Amino acid sequence: MSFDKLVEEIIRDAMARGEFDNLPGKGKPLDLDGYFDLPEAERMAIKLLKDSGFLPEEVQLLKDINALKEKLAIATAEPDKAALKKAIDDKTLAFNILMDQKRARKTPRRR
Repeated sequence: MSFDKLVEEIIRDAMARGEFDNLPGKGKPLDLDGYFDLPEAERMAIKLLKDSGFLPEEVQLLKDINALKEKLAIATAEPDKAALKKAIDDKTLAFNILMDQKRARKTPRRR
């Protein structure tokens, strides 16, 4: 059996078991415009980073903020709450600064 046929059979079996039924974005068209707007070398770099589990700094900051908010929601001691609120504020500030820097780099300079 050729490799292609083997892969097709594995995919068909997985579909029959319903392994693709609850995928995010199911039934929605893929929006690849942003991806193809990037130069090919940049697309390759992003793919390599994504495949290796790397997250852009802004995404990691948002995940950190969300995790801190979840901890704050269950915290009971006031000193813990205060420390978590400060950490959330610090991460939010870092995120806002980073995004401002990214926006400034994208904005063309006028002469």
